[in-house]
This record gives sequence, C-alpha cells and structure tokens, in this order.
Amino acid sequence: MPKKKQEDFEVFDDNWDVVMMFLRMQTQWNVSMNGVIGLKYESLNWLCKLYLVKDCTFMFEGIRTMEAQAIRLFNKKDD
Repeated sequence: MPKKKQEDFEVFDDNWDVVMMFLRMQTQWNVSMNGVIGLKYESLNWLCKLYLVKDCTFMFEGIRTMEAQAIRLFNKKDD
C-alpha cells in the first residue's frame, strides 16, 4: 500500500482544544458493516469532565464538525 503524503495545516488558536479533544477520541468510533457511523458521545462527556472543559457546547459543536468531515473521508469509496 502506498504511503500517503503528510500535509501540514494550520489550526487557529480558538480551535486548538477541539482538535486535541478530537485526537483523544480517535479510538471512540462507532462502526457498522457499511463503515464509520460516528463518535461515541458518551466518551466526549467523560473526557470533557476529565480535562475540565469550560464550554462543553462549543467543544461538542467543534467535535461534530470534525466528525462529519472524518466520516465523509473514512467512508469515501475509491474510484
């Protein structure tokens, strides 16, 4: 399998905590026979408490945005 080229990208300061939380949740995916369904939000709740997240709503919305893009990429069919 060919190795994919690593791409660098910028993360705005306002989004840094969301990106870090998304990475912490990288093993918390629900998967079906059709592919990735979504993240286990109960894990997000626990992690928000563990990391003393002050604005859980902002964190949740940020995670959902990243999750939607990740699901699209994970389930993308190679043509």
